[in-house]
Amino acid sequence: MKLVAFLQAAGEAAAQTGAPAQQGAGGLFGGNSGFLIMMLLLFVVMYFFMIRPQQKKQKELRKFRESLQKGDKVVSSGGIYGTIVELKDHYALVEVDQNVKIRIDKSTILKDMSDMPQAK
Repeated sequence: MKLVAFLQAAGEAAAQTGAPAQQGAGGLFGGNSGFLIMMLLLFVVMYFFMIRPQQKKQKELRKFRESLQKGDKVVSSGGIYGTIVELKDHYALVEVDQNVKIRIDKSTILKDMSDMPQAK
């Protein structure tokens, strides 16, 4: 409460002496430079919590797709479970049941199901 009274008194004294009062230059850092610093800090936080982990995840998925081999059990982005029968540059031939094979794009393969626990 004493601080508020002091600031009011200082403002009135400045008004009486004809000195211009500072307006809009206050704040934590002061002025436009404070805004730029806060925006920079916000971007850094967003980079380390959102962008960087997503890039790491995409890199791991790309490595996984490059390491696919015949006989791997996979799941596509559409939810199709199957075993890889044949691999080409851009697609994989996946067997989903006995004598039922479908061709799916490699970019839709999400994960390897060989390490997943089997349902009983």
